[in-house]
Amino acid sequence: MNNPPTDVAPLAPESHNLPIALLAGAAAAAIGAALWALITVFSGMQIGWMAIGIGFLVGYAVRYFGKGSDPSFQILGAVLSLAGCLAGNLLAACIFASQQQHLPLTGFLLHLTPSLAVRLIVDTFSGMDLLFYGIAVYEGYKFSRVPGAPAPAAGLSA
Repeated sequence: MNNPPTDVAPLAPESHNLPIALLAGAAAAAIGAALWALITVFSGMQIGWMAIGIGFLVGYAVRYFGKGSDPSFQILGAVLSLAGCLAGNLLAACIFASQQQHLPLTGFLLHLTPSLAVRLIVDTFSGMDLLFYGIAVYEGYKFSRVPGAPAPAAGLSA
């Protein structure tokens, strides 16, 4: 029997590429974190707007390279944006701490333990960080999805 073709979107279009989106988003988060740390060190103050820049940068990197329209790309953008913000704050704190201890940054980073990293983030955290981190996460989420792409059908998600 001849069945007429149906207009069903494929579950995983070939143009979507989550692994490439992950790599591009992680690279954007790392670049944003490095820029955040450098600007913080050279200006002598933490500028919360850098978090918004990281969210924007990560979101667009995930969108451009991943070409995704499903929510997994948005979640990836949000998580990587938060990671980039935390890494930027941590790197800036490490630079300041290494300068205070008269150590090269590489030596300080080699001795950085997870507990010390958490302590540095907690010690340098302020209430305004929540606001800027929240905006960065929102931007990473919002900008990671290809605009105008149809949302996946509710019953077709894997």
